[in-house]
Amino acid sequence: MKTLGLYLHIPFCRSKCLYCDFCSFPKRDTELHAAYTTALCNDLKSRASDCTSHTVDTVYLGGGTPTLLSPALLNQILDTIHRCYRVSQNAEITLECNPATADRDAMFSLRRAGFNRISIGLQSTHAKELQALGRLHSFSDFESTFSDARDAGFENISADLMFGIPHQTAESYLTSIQRLSELSPEHISAYGLTVEPDTPFGKMGDRLILPDEEETEKMYFVGIALLSSNGYTQYEISNFAKHGYESRHNLKYWNCEEYLGFGPAAYSDFGGSRFGNSRDLVSYVEGKKILAESEAPSSMERINEYVMLRLRLVEGLDTEAFFNRFGVNFDPLFAPVLHRYEKVGFVRKTPHGWAFTAKGFYVSNHILSELLDFSK
Repeated sequence: MKTLGLYLHIPFCRSKCLYCDFCSFPKRDTELHAAYTTALCNDLKSRASDCTSHTVDTVYLGGGTPTLLSPALLNQILDTIHRCYRVSQNAEITLECNPATADRDAMFSLRRAGFNRISIGLQSTHAKELQALGRLHSFSDFESTFSDARDAGFENISADLMFGIPHQTAESYLTSIQRLSELSPEHISAYGLTVEPDTPFGKMGDRLILPDEEETEKMYFVGIALLSSNGYTQYEISNFAKHGYESRHNLKYWNCEEYLGFGPAAYSDFGGSRFGNSRDLVSYVEGKKILAESEAPSSMERINEYVMLRLRLVEGLDTEAFFNRFGVNFDPLFAPVLHRYEKVGFVRKTPHGWAFTAKGFYVSNHILSELLDFSK
């Protein structure tokens, strides 16, 4: 029996953060939420017959802010999945949550429904930094949401932090890490800010004042060290976990396993094809097809994708597994470039293959760009 991950996009939020390029709409219309949930459940039902040979072992509701939907609607979505798909008894079922968008009663309801992992967007513990990002919550809001989730029985909680943001210093970032670590979530994601052109940040140009490159680099490396000293092991460029609490759903992406996405802007990799939906919320709610792109990647495209995603992981790429998957040897294609970066400390040879060093992770986009160009 093959395994399958399900991603369900909930595209509603209280307001659009200044850095956000995700498909989300600041709509709190309960009628629209209900109509969207119906469309999402119908979509899930329509694809179920394609998945009879799969067991769903991860489910991820992302956004947007999924907890803007009422617990009843979220329960309806999860119930549809259980009725239409074969779901593993120990499936990881994750729900994203912004602080102060789910009260204590909602947390208890969601846990009873079967959600067993919650991911809370914190970004920073400092009011000035949160305000600069356009976040509507405080660190106190986060603490209350975190406490409610714990009391409701969530034993697997993840939290997001961001570095390289306005008004931030290495010292303030370390303070955020330390204050979050003291709450002891099982998983922490620590992302560097990326300024996308069509966001309010992207349109600010030179008026957007960010930490300089030296300060941002310092944040990255001292952040890794502090997270490690607090018991969080880095397993991917931006992700850290206590032992056994790595995100199983995200590992599907990095391991190039099958997943199906539902909702506007959701992408899938299933049955040998990659396909994605448009951002057309209205058409989706009306039950219309919104498929925007579909392709059957070539063998070389699959190889490039696998190399790029596996090298995001601290454990790196296993060359024997690569051969077993693709029937070709890894080193003739990629080792000449990797050896060059190994000599300057960006790449390391492992007992089973290749991996980035911590220093290499920081410049991995540049190295991967050269590496994958080399493979063509």
